[in-house]
Amino acid sequence: MKIHHIAIICSNYEVSKKFYTDVLGLHIIREVYREERRSYKLDLGIGDQYVIELFSFPDPPKRPSHPESCGLRHLAFSVESVDEKRRELMGKSLECEEIRFDEFTMKRFFFTQDPDGLPLEFYEM
Repeated sequence: MKIHHIAIICSNYEVSKKFYTDVLGLHIIREVYREERRSYKLDLGIGDQYVIELFSFPDPPKRPSHPESCGLRHLAFSVESVDEKRRELMGKSLECEEIRFDEFTMKRFFFTQDPDGLPLEFYEM
């Protein structure tokens, strides 16, 4: 078994689409507008892997708290260098936390967030 994709509902489709494609660098696999739901569905990939399904719905509820609510705590991406990824994202005007060290895995990581406040972790391979 393996994970097929992660579904995210955003509050502003165009802002989130730009964030996940232009800022994070995911590529669009397929984009569909569903008239009956007044909703976009955007399939995004990293390399040849389908990873994120981005949805827009009219008036979605806000995230209940940040980040300790029940449900998805954060989304983590594996990167070669957290230093380079952090510099890249900050160069695109994204606020990033300081780099931390995981004492159990001996790996470095940092957090930022998407336009709706979903915590995003970048973890060094």
